[in-house]
Amino acid sequence: MALQPRKLCFVTVGATASFHLLLESVLSAEFLDALQKHGYTNLLIQYGKDGQALFDDFAAKHPPGHPIYHGITVDGFDFKHAGLDNELRLAKAMPSENRSGGVVISHAGSGSILAALRFGVPLVVVPNPTLQDNHQEELADVLQQEGYTVWSNYREVPSALDRAETLRTRMLTWPPVYGAHRKQPKNLEGVISEEMGYLD
Repeated sequence: MALQPRKLCFVTVGATASFHLLLESVLSAEFLDALQKHGYTNLLIQYGKDGQALFDDFAAKHPPGHPIYHGITVDGFDFKHAGLDNELRLAKAMPSENRSGGVVISHAGSGSILAALRFGVPLVVVPNPTLQDNHQEELADVLQQEGYTVWSNYREVPSALDRAETLRTRMLTWPPVYGAHRKQPKNLEGVISEEMGYLD
């Protein structure tokens, strides 16, 4: 009997700013139910510089085998100096390694978004509403308009998994194509250049 393919959801909150609202959302019964519905076997969370207490508290209240997990393996870590390429790669389909395509859920930092887009995995972008001078919502909105990502409020991450599966199907026909009736939004290059400060 063949083993069920591994299907990974990788969540990253970034290396600098706290994003407890996103952590609480993905460490919820509702989110784990949504993962189970979509056939996920693993949840890996990069919880950032000060998210470990929240992660550890959840793990203490829900030891391995707890019904909340639906058999999903949940792991986490704070930060990796070498970057997140290995974790992002684990969300990519690889039949030779018995791995089906997963999803990446990321804060809306431009570096994390660019890293995730390189791997061709559906990406859910979640702006952090607690940041001052926050351009993350604008970036997330434009990326969704162009068809590259799914934009989600931290409260709606469980339902964003449905839209991520729709995006996975659309990604097979990339790059996104716009009809004549639809105004072309600012392109991805322009948004990223503006976010990184490269203005004409």
